Amino acid sequence: MNGFLTAWRVSRALPVRAVRVVAEAGATVVWRRGGRVVERFESNLARVTGRSGEDLRSLSRDGLRSVARYYAEALTLGRLRGEQIDARVRLEGYDAVEDLLATTDRGVVAALSHSGNWDLVGAYAARHIIPVTAVAEVLKPAEVFESFVQMRENVGIHVLGHEGSSTFRRLISLGRRERALICLLADRDLSGTGVEVDMWGERVKVAPGPAALAIALRTPLLPIHVRYERLTGQRRRAAGSPWGVVLDFCAPLNPDDFDDSGKVDAMSQAWAGALAERIAKHPEDWHMLQRFGWVS
Repeated sequence: MNGFLTAWRVSRALPVRAVRVVAEAGATVVWRRGGRVVERFESNLARVTGRSGEDLRSLSRDGLRSVARYYAEALTLGRLRGEQIDARVRLEGYDAVEDLLATTDRGVVAALSHSGNWDLVGAYAARHIIPVTAVAEVLKPAEVFESFVQMRENVGIHVLGHEGSSTFRRLISLGRRERALICLLADRDLSGTGVEVDMWGERVKVAPGPAALAIALRTPLLPIHVRYERLTGQRRRAAGSPWGVVLDFCAPLNPDDFDDSGKVDAMSQAWAGALAERIAKHPEDWHMLQRFGWVS
């Protein structure tokens, strides 16, 4: 994390394009050197895709470049104009949730995976759709966490640090009194009480928070997937980048549609299944370099 803090400081003196180029070059170096992080990343990708050998190596190279792209964009997000943010984001599946998000008077819960650039779509959503609240892992040193929080707050994303059960209680209180999209990165369980679900034909543990919070608030749960896409023409010029992101809204999950017995497990399986399908289609944008919740 100290390396990230150094990158944060250095990036402020570089043009946005230069930050992106340096980050991609660094990802290529890391990929070529290999090591435990790359091996873990390839192991995760192999279990999602079934790929091996050179095919898997090529995928992990693209994946590390996607990770680097995210961090380069995070380092420079506060320097983007609103018009650039708008040009970089494209919506899919929004028609099915537009009325819900426009008319709700309380919190709506979103379950996301560590895919694409969730900060960029959060900035877009806060500008055009609904106020956004996100829960973030508390990083060390504190300056790194505070820098991330400040970056997100500057683009309209309200941030709560993940502090266990007290955070859950704060989210319930917020969701009952405020109209907001409460975004939870949920494919990697940080609670220690993960729910077992099926993803890619394997048993894995994911965070119980999205389902439990939606049930407590009596509000729909939205699985949301984010992936990168290449930009061309006028949109590329407006974005100031060759890359944009797709904000993909999956079908909303209503707690009333699930039996009371095992409701958290059933809802967790539903959102996990929706995201697993999309991650399998775009595995290069799944930034799971950490240990994942494989049960076996």
